[in-house]
Amino acid sequence: MVNNKVIIFDTTLRDGEQTAGFRLGANEKLEIAKQLMALKVDVIEAGYPISSPEDFKAVSIISEVVEGPIITALSRIVEADIDECAKALAKAKRPRIHTGVGVSDAHVLGKFKDDKYGKTKDEKREYLFQKAVNAVRHAKRYVDDVQFYAEDAGRCDEAYLFKVIEGVIDAGATVINIPDTTGYSVPEQFGDLIAAVKKNVPNIHKAMISIHCHNDLGMAVANTLAGVRNGAHQVECTINGIGERAGNAALEEVVMALRTRCDYFGVDTNIESRELYKSCQLVAKRFGMTVPPNKAVVGGNAFAHSSGIHADGVLKDKNTYEIMRPQDIGMEEGKIILTARSGRRALQHRLEELGYELLPEEIEKIYARFLIEADKIKEVSDQALQAIVEDEVRISPKMYDLVSMEISTTIDASLATVKIRVGSDVKQESASGDGPIDAIFKAINKFVDFHVRLVDYAVKTTSSGEEALGEATVQIEGKGKIVNGYGASTNIIEASAKAYIDGLNKLVVMNECNLKQSCNDSGRIA
Repeated sequence: MVNNKVIIFDTTLRDGEQTAGFRLGANEKLEIAKQLMALKVDVIEAGYPISSPEDFKAVSIISEVVEGPIITALSRIVEADIDECAKALAKAKRPRIHTGVGVSDAHVLGKFKDDKYGKTKDEKREYLFQKAVNAVRHAKRYVDDVQFYAEDAGRCDEAYLFKVIEGVIDAGATVINIPDTTGYSVPEQFGDLIAAVKKNVPNIHKAMISIHCHNDLGMAVANTLAGVRNGAHQVECTINGIGERAGNAALEEVVMALRTRCDYFGVDTNIESRELYKSCQLVAKRFGMTVPPNKAVVGGNAFAHSSGIHADGVLKDKNTYEIMRPQDIGMEEGKIILTARSGRRALQHRLEELGYELLPEEIEKIYARFLIEADKIKEVSDQALQAIVEDEVRISPKMYDLVSMEISTTIDASLATVKIRVGSDVKQESASGDGPIDAIFKAINKFVDFHVRLVDYAVKTTSSGEEALGEATVQIEGKGKIVNGYGASTNIIEASAKAYIDGLNKLVVMNECNLKQSCNDSGRIA
């Protein structure tokens, strides 16, 4: 740690790529590496060169092109691995080789069962200790900066861990990575482990302590922060928390936790946080993933408010419910999500933002309709809200108002029965057509004694999901005048009927149609 800055080691391109079912090519890795450079991460772990020719190529290209961050590559405590790292990092201006081995009994006894590694646990441990020391010495032949990972340190016997760390530091290791490889630790325990390393490894002052936490129990970020609290200088994480099994500590969460709670942790990072959202979106896209709406820091709902109490508070003072500014991570201004629980204040605020100047009674009318639609479509988008306003707020009274409709359809034709309120009366008409929309329009035409021609018709959805709100627009001609009609509903046929009736109402307003105000024997307005 320099000047109270925690080093950010990004392993999206190495551990992140180990996410099941995903694989990046060299060009994709380079694209992400360039974004990580813009994000100003301190270290980029570009890959595992010996694992494949494509990974070797990726590390080589990144080493040559990306400037600023340290570029590191992973290896086992095998000389051939280390040699490949050195070759791949040859053009890096700031190269680092990252080598290591498992140190827990689960790894020592599980991976090295063969007697050639020793017959007893102590013999196997000693064998691996010597191999680790020799691996660091071998890596030092190529680079000055060598990082050693003590895999599964979270489940390791501490005395053995201290011995290994002391030995590899004496061999030249400059960074000691203490991983909770299986996500087994809890924050207090992991923090104590880092404190114990600082206390019990006599030469630890010669190396930087790094931590690498997995998320198997959902505590990767918490464990990482506990490690920082107890003296870790470098944190290893991935964009969006991707990685092996349940993933790693999410970079964006660690960075913003340290920054937001600098009062508690007393440290910060060099990260350009305004690049966080862009970085997370890029990684999600290249990995073919989506960022969950409730994802901390960068999720779509991270700065969204739907509760009426929350919305009211944020509208009065953002500090009531926002501890970070969306602009600080590169997102747009936080938003009020309109749901059935948003309340009048949030609805009115959004209407004002959309440019509507409405009377109190008009807002009440819109609010009543809003509650009905919000229960159906869950979240009311701006387009859906505009559709509600257009459907509910009129310049003049309605001559006609849709009461109900019924549709029956066969392969050959559709039959529509429509009830419309005219003044205080409700009238009914039926008609058949080539489809439900054609039948609806023909039935509505029976309520007038003049010819109405459909000029144009269009429908679209204004929100997403199974209960999406649809809007319909029509252009109709009557008595030589052409008007536009508009309707909205979760039922697109109902929206179409409303749009057609809206057009008829506008013809009435224009006073250009000689409509009869009494009913003939069939019940039709004639």
